[in-house]
Amino acid sequence: MKTVQKTAKTLLVALMLTTAFGSALHADAVKGQKYYLKSLKNKFSMNGTQFAGQHTQDEWEELFENRGEGFIQEYSLKYPKAEKFLQNPKSWKKLQHVRDFAVKYGSDSGNVPSCG
Repeated sequence: MKTVQKTAKTLLVALMLTTAFGSALHADAVKGQKYYLKSLKNKFSMNGTQFAGQHTQDEWEELFENRGEGFIQEYSLKYPKAEKFLQNPKSWKKLQHVRDFAVKYGSDSGNVPSCG
């Protein structure tokens, strides 16, 4: 009987942790969507669906390695209006959330953001 109770408690804790971490990951993507729409949409001249669909999830992960070095370089060249924002070290906090948004809705994810 104690084994069943212990197993039930373990499963309950695992479920609670999964829910908590899943919500936290989702919250980052939601923040990223908001930051994209507020700070980058007009500079990139595309909506969130078009932006996230430019790369696969793995490609987004790679672009954002080393504090977003690849992303900042590529998108500063493609979109000069965004260069000042992208090059600003203070923007990194927002760009981490934009990364989560882009990865979640990458072209191979099967997900479609609501910001169309």
